[in-house]
Amino acid sequence: MDQNVDVAELPLSSVAPDMDARRVKISPDHWYPVAWSRELKTAKPLAVKFAGSPVVLVRPKEGAVFALENRCAHRQVPLDRGVVAGCAIKCGYHGWTYDASGKCIDVPYIGKGKLPNGVKSYPCREEAGLIFIFPGDPALADNFPDLSAAVGNAYKTRRFGREIKCHYSFMHENLMDMNHQFLHRRIMGQIRPRYLGRSMGDDWLEVQYTFARTGGKQPLGEAAVFGGRRTADVNDKDVMTIRTEYPYQTLKILPAGGGEPVMDLWIVYVPQDEAQKTIRTFGLLSIHKPDGVVGRSLLNVGWPFLVAFTERIFTEDRGIVESEQAAHDAQGGNWNQEIFPVIRELTGLLASCGVRPE
Repeated sequence: MDQNVDVAELPLSSVAPDMDARRVKISPDHWYPVAWSRELKTAKPLAVKFAGSPVVLVRPKEGAVFALENRCAHRQVPLDRGVVAGCAIKCGYHGWTYDASGKCIDVPYIGKGKLPNGVKSYPCREEAGLIFIFPGDPALADNFPDLSAAVGNAYKTRRFGREIKCHYSFMHENLMDMNHQFLHRRIMGQIRPRYLGRSMGDDWLEVQYTFARTGGKQPLGEAAVFGGRRTADVNDKDVMTIRTEYPYQTLKILPAGGGEPVMDLWIVYVPQDEAQKTIRTFGLLSIHKPDGVVGRSLLNVGWPFLVAFTERIFTEDRGIVESEQAAHDAQGGNWNQEIFPVIRELTGLLASCGVRPE
């Protein structure tokens, strides 16, 4: 059942998580991107990882991309060292061949009736310039994330991401807590966020803010988002909505006058190692195209400024969350004294949706 109460009115004890969320592993029962489409070349296998599990991606000359566990059942040699043959992959050692389902379909030196077991396959899908796999129960693979803004003609989309040395929960908290704008003061000027409230369901949490510029000039990259400059003495009425819909996050900025979001961000944090202390981010940042040729030309001119602006913000955030992870490791647990109820609620949600240690 949805809860539409204001968490600012809740006692802290009622929203405190009951365990250290940094020890909770991400649930495999969701679609996760593991590579950008541009990284996977035709007939050249690509090795990737999900939470420590090795995966090989294959793009045949004909047919759809497919994903298998990255090992040959024979001697455990990584399949990414092999050769793509039609819609199958041959191990580079003895030529054992696996089709897109992971079934072993050929061993050159034995008869067809004596073929051994194959390897694990993953449901695989290519969308919006990303290659997704479903690591969990294939029977639950129907619920694919909504990436309509990234592929829609109304938006210009930037695809970005890199590895970060932290648990995924730190990234969820960083994006949802706009009270950290002080960190970005040298990039964005002086910004005062105003918390409007939140709503929550079993696997999602959404919070809304408005912002007022209290000092400094608006960066050109921010102006590219909104299609124009804004002065320091005017309180912005645009509403920023940040949502964790496990395991994804979105950030939308709706203009004060209503209409489509001027910015629509979709992002996910994919664990790379078994301990899940290193993640790879995959983000789609979509900016609504202005009406008219002139407006769209201005967006294109301002695009390099937006890219540089978001890179600087991301770099500062990365440094912070990696410091948080380092502190957690050094202290051996969660010593945080979190006072913002939204983040306490978010941490509890992540812990409840993930895979808890036994």
